[in-house]
Amino acid sequence: MLFETFGDKKNPAVLFFHAMGVTGASSEPVARHLQDGYFCILPTSTVYCEGQKYISKADEVRQIEAFLQKQGVKKLAMVVASSIGADLAMAFLTRTKLSVGHVFFDGGQFARIGKGMRRIMTPFLYFAIRSLYLSKGKTLKKIMWCDDDAIKPYFIAAGKVLKYGNLRRQLSDSLEDKPFPPLSEELQCNTYFEFGSIEEHYKYRDAVMKAYPSGHYPVFEGYNHMQYQIRNPKGFAKMLRSIAEKNMMPDLPPVFSQEKEYR
Repeated sequence: MLFETFGDKKNPAVLFFHAMGVTGASSEPVARHLQDGYFCILPTSTVYCEGQKYISKADEVRQIEAFLQKQGVKKLAMVVASSIGADLAMAFLTRTKLSVGHVFFDGGQFARIGKGMRRIMTPFLYFAIRSLYLSKGKTLKKIMWCDDDAIKPYFIAAGKVLKYGNLRRQLSDSLEDKPFPPLSEELQCNTYFEFGSIEEHYKYRDAVMKAYPSGHYPVFEGYNHMQYQIRNPKGFAKMLRSIAEKNMMPDLPPVFSQEKEYR
């Protein structure tokens, strides 16, 4: 993995998990609005690191914990995970011994996909991500979940170094068709599972609510996958501060925070 940090180590730590097809630097715009009061840690998955070999989620978690220990991080104020980053974040949360204050999932891809389907997905995703590098981002509007120019450089950087074997190994142990991992009642109460109302991943929301009934479930009305984070990193950072410091969503016009209880 590769790691980038923003802010003073003495400040509360925030750990980011990035989406598929982009590098950890995709969280930079948000981290820059948090660095005055937080120590932001942005890993890039081994899948998108030149010359490195992806082994497993367990190995990714090991690398992250080794880095945190090296930096002297003994607890995390917040974990922020986007899209497929939610899959690795869950592995981290269920294995780490570090105290975690709050968690925010932005459009978490809480899919449960069989091995056969993941094998079929691999070549498509590989050529899609590689094409973004080869076309200098021109294919973004046709094949990926977000066509905003702000995210384009991170897709291009990831596509430049992506190897088929790394992506295949990542998908072999990601998005598994297994029950959701358990989270303690206390952590559930401090965890926010957000989805955009018009994104495809919204269909996973009810299943997640059943698995984690004590969580918070805000909806970004009228937004697609990760769109609010990409288009308004300052507003997204403000929201993360409010959650970390007050355990509540702030008013985000024209975004409406909707909480629906599961029974």
